[in-house]
Amino acid sequence: MDGKAQLGDFLYLRRSRLRPEDAGVPTYGERRRVPGLRREELALLAGVSASYYTRLEQGQSPSASPEVLDAIAGALRLDESERRYLHDLARTGRRRAPARRPAPERVPEATRQLLDVLGHVPSIVLGRRTDVLAWNRPGHALFAGHLDFAAPDLPAHRPNMARLVFLDGHVRDLYADWPSKARAVVGHLRVVAAQHPQDAALHELLGELSAKSAEFASMWADHRVRACSGDTYEMRHPLVGPLAVTQQTMSSGRGPSVVIATTEADSPSRTALTLLAQATGEGAARAGRPPARRGGHGAAPAGTGCRLDLRVDDRAKGSASPGTAGR
Repeated sequence: MDGKAQLGDFLYLRRSRLRPEDAGVPTYGERRRVPGLRREELALLAGVSASYYTRLEQGQSPSASPEVLDAIAGALRLDESERRYLHDLARTGRRRAPARRPAPERVPEATRQLLDVLGHVPSIVLGRRTDVLAWNRPGHALFAGHLDFAAPDLPAHRPNMARLVFLDGHVRDLYADWPSKARAVVGHLRVVAAQHPQDAALHELLGELSAKSAEFASMWADHRVRACSGDTYEMRHPLVGPLAVTQQTMSSGRGPSVVIATTEADSPSRTALTLLAQATGEGAARAGRPPARRGGHGAAPAGTGCRLDLRVDDRAKGSASPGTAGR
């Protein structure tokens, strides 16, 4: 689908979700055949002609100025992420550069240093397509301990978090409210797709997920946009049990982002996360490898990590305070 068609779909879906009463449009008690605002009502709110807005929504208008887009965004009551997304879609519609396969993403040295400093805080480095570029041992154990710790070092075989959330049963079972996590992933990919319309690898990922997951295809068609920031999820970890984890994304706007997982102080979730960090650290020490380094620098062989952690975790639970370790 080209940029103009995506822009039209986004405008239509947002218009159909905006109720007249929410936009201050009087209906005088009339029965309406379709939900949401009519095109002419939205155009009036945005201060543009109904014919112009109709052409824009139908993908027939060659362009729209930033001022017009801001007016439409205001009429649709878009938040800041959605407003930026609207502008990105409009720019995509104006340019027709061919798709290209970008070079493999790399982790800047400063980001590697940050990953080391975070130590026992579960952390992963994600590329723009949610490829896992690096992780520390707690991050690996929390998010995908069933995978090889060294996997991020192989560009052709890097884990992809979007793919894991939708297609990997282990990761899916980690989230008590899986649909919430899944919608956040799709919303992020929507933002990235509008910012990088020529990314062939991203298009391949979206095509694969749409073909293999009906849930992804449905969420993608919903056109919801969500920039990564911070969200709290109830997780059901196979080693330490249930815990509430806040996943926060740190990004400079350029290059990879770092996702860290934190828990509330003095909570059962903090105890569980501490046990997990202890288990992964001792498991790595057993294997004679540094505990906090990413794959490729003291990486565990495939199939290790979680099996070691299970035995360590059982002993750690025995020394934990009652009512917390078994959570």
